Formats: sequence, C-alpha cells, structure tokens
Amino acid sequence: MTDDAVIWNRLAALLPEAEAQEVKDCWDIGEQEAGLGLLVSGILGHQVPISEMARAQISVFAETWGERETLTPQILQCRDDGTPDHLKLIEGDGSTVPEATGVAEQDLAGLVLVPWITCTRCGQVLMRAHARESWGDLSYLARHYVITTQNRAIVLRLFPADSANVAFAALQHACSYAP
Repeated sequence: MTDDAVIWNRLAALLPEAEAQEVKDCWDIGEQEAGLGLLVSGILGHQVPISEMARAQISVFAETWGERETLTPQILQCRDDGTPDHLKLIEGDGSTVPEATGVAEQDLAGLVLVPWITCTRCGQVLMRAHARESWGDLSYLARHYVITTQNRAIVLRLFPADSANVAFAALQHACSYAP
C-alpha cells in the first residue's frame, strides 16, 4: 500500500465505521474526489475534531485531486482537536506575496505566491504559485509549489505543478528542529 493510501485510510478512520469504509472504497475504485467530499462532510457532520496535521493533509489531497477550491471553506470549518502539530493550514488568510527571490526567482516571474501551509517550529511556508488571469483572479491550478523562509521573501525550494504531495513531504522533513 502506498503512503498516500495509508494516510487516506488513517483519515477515513476518523469517521464512524460505515462512512469510513465508503471513503476507503472511493480510494480503491479511483474516486478520490468523491471520497474527499464524503470525508470532509462526515467530519463536519459528526463534529469530529481533527489535528492541524490532518487538516493540512486533507488540503493536500484536495489540491492533488482538484477539489481544493471547493473544499477549503469546509476544511477550515473542521473542529481543532488541540493536538500540537508543527504543520498548520493557513489557507484563506487572503495574503499573497507578489515577488520572492532565491533559487527560483526566474521560474516565478509574474506569478503570485499564496501562503498555504506553515511549519510552526521553523516558520518555513509552503506556498502555491499562481498566474494572474486576465480578469484579475488567480489561476485555478498552481503553476508551482514553493517553500519559503518565514518572512515569505526568499524561496528555498521549487516544485513543479504536479508535486503538491512532494512539496508537502519536503516541508514536513525540512524543519531544522527535532520532532
């Protein structure tokens, strides 16, 4: 079983057994989008408190399967279980970074960085890099994922558009503080 499937099943286990099985079945048959909807609505419906890490992992799955814009408002409504985690979803605070310097400055020219997940230990931030569309909104899909310094001004690592999971894993392991 892949790491993603293990994480998916662990998140599904937050729900009552019958609903958890439905979410697991969605993974097995390749219906992750439907499974994410069931997972998030089940967590909200049963008022299941979740950790910040679980919230971030759900958001990464939602990003990977094209459901982030739809599910983020609900993910942010999930009750916090109070578990101290070093990764925290910061989606939806409305902030953006118009320019950043560092290893990927040329690759990010003209893109807007949107803060997504932060490490509360070292302050590094995982961001999505979006193009600004002609009508003013940001592109639906991220063009890159980047890890920045705490002040969000220097890009430390750059990841391609199809690497949300890889970028998240890098943030998990990038922290210079011991777990």
